Amino acid sequence: MAEYILKDMVEKAGMAEDFEIASAATSTEEIGNDLYPPARRILFNKGIKYGYRKARQITKKDYEYYDYIIAMDENNLRNLKRLLGEDTEHKISLMMDYAGKHRDVADPWYTGDFETTYNDITEGCKGFLASKINF
Repeated sequence: MAEYILKDMVEKAGMAEDFEIASAATSTEEIGNDLYPPARRILFNKGIKYGYRKARQITKKDYEYYDYIIAMDENNLRNLKRLLGEDTEHKISLMMDYAGKHRDVADPWYTGDFETTYNDITEGCKGFLASKINF
């Protein structure tokens, strides 16, 4: 969901060509799966474009390629360290840190509350963009 929310924000700001935004898993649970249907529904209801995708796992090449790697929660941070090694270039951060809140993005997996997750991600993405481009 975060990939599409951030893409929507930079597109609306007229800066889509300045960003390459992608998502990758830190575990193997969803590899090959498309966007979860309730996440698709909330994006549709918010007017945010999304497309078909196959979930994939993050790699060390992603660390080398991307400038920023934003994790949704502390578990993702632990997995990133295991998969990528030490963050020597200080690329890895927690989404809600950009919103001034050091906590996890609300996880809708068990609650089904995709609205709260959407709100957290939106707040984090706005903070991220503001910290990088005066969004």
